[in-house]
Amino acid sequence: MIVNPQLFNYRLIIGSLIVAVTILSVYSFTNYQSIKAHQQFLEQEKKLVENELSQMITRYDDVSVSNDLISSQLEEAKRDTRLALDSLAMLRSDLSVVAKFKNQLYNIKLKNKSLFKTIDSLNEVNENLKKEKLLAYNELKKQRKTNTSLLKENEDLNKSIEKGALLTANSFEAKSYAQLFGSKRATKRAKKVQHIEVCFTLAENSLTEQGEKELYIQIVNPQNNVLADKGAITFGSSSLIYSSKKIVNYNNEVLDICIDVEADKDERPLTKGTYFINIFNKDRKLGSTEVKLN
Repeated sequence: MIVNPQLFNYRLIIGSLIVAVTILSVYSFTNYQSIKAHQQFLEQEKKLVENELSQMITRYDDVSVSNDLISSQLEEAKRDTRLALDSLAMLRSDLSVVAKFKNQLYNIKLKNKSLFKTIDSLNEVNENLKKEKLLAYNELKKQRKTNTSLLKENEDLNKSIEKGALLTANSFEAKSYAQLFGSKRATKRAKKVQHIEVCFTLAENSLTEQGEKELYIQIVNPQNNVLADKGAITFGSSSLIYSSKKIVNYNNEVLDICIDVEADKDERPLTKGTYFINIFNKDRKLGSTEVKLN
């Protein structure tokens, strides 16, 4: 068999080229896949950094502090983090860029750790202060309630003392008299009666203020008119029409009193019926009695 050397050389060259092209193609494809995978890795790393920066900004927004210095530091950290996020978003994915921002992220985390630790301490202090404030408020509320109760007890006690110190009287009695030759004679006959004598006893009371006491007698006839009308006296918003007035000196001991009331001439002879007698200390009624005339 005769082999053509020139044809053999051609075949050898073509075969070599095919092998070379195949190797180059495989290498190019492998290199492309490697570059693509590296780029995807950089994109993923960039995305992770962006996510962490975004989460930090969100956390900044969720934190509220009243301390001016901490609030200023928080705003500064938030501004730096947002600036880093905006800068990262504008740059292409590159190993040096990602490495730079990962390092920047690490430094921000260190600052945040110290900052949020301070904020947590302040929050804990604030919570303790709130609890103490609540306890103090409850104690104050309890004290106010106690004070109100004591005030009420004092008011009741003062009222009891005032009530206990009031002038009191008993043994009320009224008798009717006719005047004959300068002397009085008891009678129930209306047409002869000229005088009505009212007697009562002021009770002993060590709590009552000593001194002069104004006593008023009011006699109301069957026609509901005041007998021996001496006019009206006013006590604040009330007034009293009275038949007789007497001032006595009271020294906390039992005091028997009799007051004579003479009917006016134009009222005589008196009409038959029941005459109601009321006894007052100023405007306060001490008691009452009655007398019936035939």
